Amino acid sequence: MPLPLFLPCAAGVETLLADEVQRILPQARVHAARGGVALAGDPLEVMTLNLESRLAQRVLIEVAHASYRDENDVYELARSVEWGEWITPQHTLRVDTTAHRSPLKSLNFAALRVKDAVCDSLRDATGERPNVDTRHPDLQLVLHLGEHEATLYVDSSGESLFKRGWREDKGDAPLKETLAAAMLAAAGWRGTLDAGGALHDPCCGSGTIAIEAAQIACGIAPGLKRRFAFERLLPFTGDAMRAELQRLRSHAQARIHASAVPIHASDVSFRMVDFARRNAQRAGVEAAITFNGGDALERPAPQLPADLPGTLMINPPYGERIEVGGKAARAPAEDRGFDNRQAPSDFFARLAAHWKRAYTQHPAGWTAYVLSPDMKLPGAMRLKESRRVPMWNGPIECRLFRFDLVAGSARGAV
Repeated sequence: MPLPLFLPCAAGVETLLADEVQRILPQARVHAARGGVALAGDPLEVMTLNLESRLAQRVLIEVAHASYRDENDVYELARSVEWGEWITPQHTLRVDTTAHRSPLKSLNFAALRVKDAVCDSLRDATGERPNVDTRHPDLQLVLHLGEHEATLYVDSSGESLFKRGWREDKGDAPLKETLAAAMLAAAGWRGTLDAGGALHDPCCGSGTIAIEAAQIACGIAPGLKRRFAFERLLPFTGDAMRAELQRLRSHAQARIHASAVPIHASDVSFRMVDFARRNAQRAGVEAAITFNGGDALERPAPQLPADLPGTLMINPPYGERIEVGGKAARAPAEDRGFDNRQAPSDFFARLAAHWKRAYTQHPAGWTAYVLSPDMKLPGAMRLKESRRVPMWNGPIECRLFRFDLVAGSARGAV
């Protein structure tokens, strides 16, 4: 019987996630909602989504939904589930709670009531109760409290899906893998000759954008190197389901191929380039990426075949994340100062000037995408954006700006 599923994602990514889920499960009826997408799926599709989705934060299975007024109603909601079908008393559990305009005064007490209901249900059925493990539980539950209705989910993913299993070396403000994938999806970059072409990240940090791009170009499933919470839950632990999971992993492994397009990554910090290279090695894509040190304000454009377009993808430093280095950092102190909304005052102007010199002469053209919280970024760069996509970097509201770098770009200045 199909299960109601909800896949949460970063704000602004809902439509992109709906398109991705439709590609992964062509027969599914997918509905984009606030903060994620909803669909119905069986246990095999739950496993497939965990393995294949680059944009979802988790794959949640809805197990109960009802109106509520107080914590007793929340207890009865959780008690309505046959928990013996999910875990045994030897399993551990944890309850997380989210809320939107909930009338309850204590979300912790609501979570406690859900835990009580699970434990009471199993104790009545078996004479034993499970224990709580806040760090590595077997059963992760998510209680969402709306203004009038409550929904209880089983989290089939465990650790958030942005944790691909390869990142060990990271800088001060690493970009989440799911957001890097969303930037690439918004740009229509698919790692092919006719969908984005070559890719270059000149502020690569620990390599997230380039590594996500390389895995896309090489056909590597994002969840191939990690484990999931569902592997410890009863509906997924029978011999048949284990065999299905192994089949999914083997199929994903078999479709890996060499990248058809060049991918370049560089950073002003040679330490970060080393981090990125080691991360790429663990991700299985070191051979697909050309790494270099070098200042984004000075490094020349990669040399590409005349008929191959290029995509610049950049998540530059900005005040809430990390300060810039290189040429911008060597500017006078009064020029380096910046507030919580933007990088140093002339960084983007210098970057745009460099792009006009280095990237506009390529016959097939370059397209640049810049993620920034500064809504006035095009004016600072003296470039006219051809598109801006709302996107959130954690709590920071940003825009993904698209700039078409062609000869005479400066004429479109704003």
